[in-house]
Amino acid sequence: MKYVAVTACPTGIAHTYMAAEALMLAAAEAKVDMKVETRGSVGVENELTAKDISDADIVIIAADTNVPKDRFAGKKLIEVSVSEAIKDAAALIAKAKSASVFMGKLSESVDDIKSERSFNRKGPYKHLMSGVSFMIPFVTAGGILIALSFIFGIEAFKEEGSLAAALMTIGGGSAFALMIPIFAGYISYSIADRPGLVPGMVGGMLASSIGAGFLGGIIAGFLAGYTVEFLKKHIKLPKSMSGLMPVLVLPVLSSLIVGLLMIYIIGGPASSINVGMSNWLSSMSGVNSILLGLIIGLMMAFDMGGPVNKAAYTFGVGTLVAGQTSMVMAAVMAAGMVPPLGVALATVIAKNKFNKEEKEAGKAAWALGASFITEGAIPFAAGDPIRVIPSIMAGAAVTGALSMLFKSGLAVPHGGIFVLLIPGAVSNLFMYIVSIAVGTVVTAGALTLLKKKVA
Repeated sequence: MKYVAVTACPTGIAHTYMAAEALMLAAAEAKVDMKVETRGSVGVENELTAKDISDADIVIIAADTNVPKDRFAGKKLIEVSVSEAIKDAAALIAKAKSASVFMGKLSESVDDIKSERSFNRKGPYKHLMSGVSFMIPFVTAGGILIALSFIFGIEAFKEEGSLAAALMTIGGGSAFALMIPIFAGYISYSIADRPGLVPGMVGGMLASSIGAGFLGGIIAGFLAGYTVEFLKKHIKLPKSMSGLMPVLVLPVLSSLIVGLLMIYIIGGPASSINVGMSNWLSSMSGVNSILLGLIIGLMMAFDMGGPVNKAAYTFGVGTLVAGQTSMVMAAVMAAGMVPPLGVALATVIAKNKFNKEEKEAGKAAWALGASFITEGAIPFAAGDPIRVIPSIMAGAAVTGALSMLFKSGLAVPHGGIFVLLIPGAVSNLFMYIVSIAVGTVVTAGALTLLKKKVA
């Protein structure tokens, strides 16, 4: 029989590897094939491949921390503490033979599409999106709290001791302040696993404090991750001292290198570029701003949550500043809402162009579009890409251009229609709603004209 195992303890230093060694020795004595993945303080080592898991008969998870299990769906799986593997690995191997089959969550939802895309990401794009995914909750929480402070008046937060001031401190002074450090830290984490967090966050904090902004955070994240990888590869300590690598050697050296590079070499140029971009966006008006909105709209609809969509979204998030609304972010969210809303409207006004399943999907698309989940249009695009993708791109482009033309601004990076209810979250709210409505109608109209009748 073939076994695979995963070991992980809270500190990731001693018990993780003791459990792995015990399992390997017991497997050798029992004459069974065993591969053990360790999730320690230096990251995932001896990682199980898709083939390893496919070939395995039984999975053993010996962990006192959370270990992702979805990849083991359909396999016999037993889950125990690390100490049980260390004390009696042979008994654990025997016990695992009677384990029950683990059934993962099987659903044909938008979440599955997102997860599949995340799994298939490779290289720098994967690392960048890891940073974005961890950063967004901080920005969303901060943005909504800032917007709530506006309920008491746009400048009410300036009154010390007031509730508005407290909301602004929590949202802008704390949650927003963590945006770039978290972003940089988890880019580095994606590259170098846990040892990348410290230098990544330190670099991100420096980028924020010296005015290098979002661009500086990106540079700091990648610099920290690859610095840690370099150090892990080239610094070899005796086995008796290996525990010093994750708690002393890697965090100190990598933070020192990243910090010095950010302060003396990278910070100045990145800060200048950041200021120049901010000034350029602030000065945009007329045709230039409309053109930018149109391009943003096309990008948001082109691949509905894919790399192009995420590039536009990340650009929009980078323009957010605590206590201020961003025209770019407003255009991004409006354009991202239109594809599912447009196809949902089309299923209502042109029922003879859609089959029964598509009409049912259209009902869900209303909610997805209203929530700013662009992926809600994917089922329609997958079935008829030649007609659907140009239609949703046209509607999103019109929405992005109109949003910029009307100078609508947004203080939060997500939330869809629900943030429109918060006073102060959107500037020029009425025309912003008009922009979304017009784009939705354009998409629905294009689909009505282009799609063929269903027999």
